[in-house]
Amino acid sequence: MTTENKQLVQQALAQLIGEGGVDAVEPLLSNDFRHHRPDGLTRTKTEWLTDVGNALTPLKEMKVEILHLLSDADHVVVHTRRHLPGGGPSIAVVDIIRVGDNQITEAWELIEPLTEAGAHLTWWEV
Repeated sequence: MTTENKQLVQQALAQLIGEGGVDAVEPLLSNDFRHHRPDGLTRTKTEWLTDVGNALTPLKEMKVEILHLLSDADHVVVHTRRHLPGGGPSIAVVDIIRVGDNQITEAWELIEPLTEAGAHLTWWEV
């Protein structure tokens, strides 16, 4: 299943930032899909698709480099570097995605601007 799960996640990412957009991604998400952000906000499938749909123009212009794509059982981890259009900040993103019944059921997302990465590496220094 890990190969199929990785292919599903790759397909969803390609559709999202490609020509398919949210309409192409919608059937890849389970009806009870949940998206979790680091700030504690959890969105439903409908809420997430609406939010992403509203940001679709910048997404289509964003350059995405997949650095790591790892799969274990029902989880897929995608580590990307994303360059936002119009001189926006470059960001590092880690998505942890849970797959069930050949659909994406849950996702967690961590985002860090690359310009802030150095400062975040020294938090434990006193």
